[in-house]
Amino acid sequence: MTSFKKKAYIFVHAHYLFSKMAFCKLVFPVVIACLFFLFTFSSHASEGTDAGFKVSTPNSNSSSQNVNISIYYEAFCLHCAKFIVNKLEGLFENGLISIINLTLVPWGDSYIDKSNNTIICKHGQEECQLNTIEACAIHVWPDVNKHYGLIYCIEFLAIEGRQKEWESCFDSLGLPQKHILDCYNSGKGRTLELAYANETAHLSPPHAYTPWVVVNNLSIGNDYENLEAYICKAYKGNAAPDSCKSIPPDINSTGNAKNLKSSTPTKKMHSR
Repeated sequence: MTSFKKKAYIFVHAHYLFSKMAFCKLVFPVVIACLFFLFTFSSHASEGTDAGFKVSTPNSNSSSQNVNISIYYEAFCLHCAKFIVNKLEGLFENGLISIINLTLVPWGDSYIDKSNNTIICKHGQEECQLNTIEACAIHVWPDVNKHYGLIYCIEFLAIEGRQKEWESCFDSLGLPQKHILDCYNSGKGRTLELAYANETAHLSPPHAYTPWVVVNNLSIGNDYENLEAYICKAYKGNAAPDSCKSIPPDINSTGNAKNLKSSTPTKKMHSR
């Protein structure tokens, strides 16, 4: 049993003991997010500075043989939130995170209203705010082992319809809120979102829905629930995690799957 699984086991049973308390249902999701962050990401603490914001140093051990995974999503898309919380969490737990370069792109079906140059989000202005907050988290803490903790917590709350409580994630995870709010309020967050708009708009083929998952520049379409299989089949390095041994061999995979199409972002700005 991995260390994280052991800690999760303890917390799940603690939840059972407190399950009769009225506040437990409200507290437990954030506690789980806190648990995930503390015991999965605690070793990633190196820091630097960037544009006046406190940032962590990205993992320098990233292998060129790692599989590149990009997730295009928006904050209040229920399928996206469940994918981020349930599917991506598993990559950290089963060791596949060690053989991938994971990139989260919080833009999704948002677009730019050219009449007044404002960003319009599919699920309203509050989604625009949290897309930007998550973009700032990625910028301030570029190591995925750090920013995923906050995004996980926010999306966990979104699943339960409690996204207005997103600021509680900072206290629960022991993260400094100031750096993210500085990014958001300074306009840096908007700049980051416009860059994500550019990247998303130039996917080829264009994204048809969210989450839109790209493996080594190839879209896997609606087969994103089988992401682990695509990762294991695309990985060409040595010593793949043991979890790859349990992946069924008869699944569409990079290089021979009929549903895979080139999905390479370009650099030009685009709005719709």
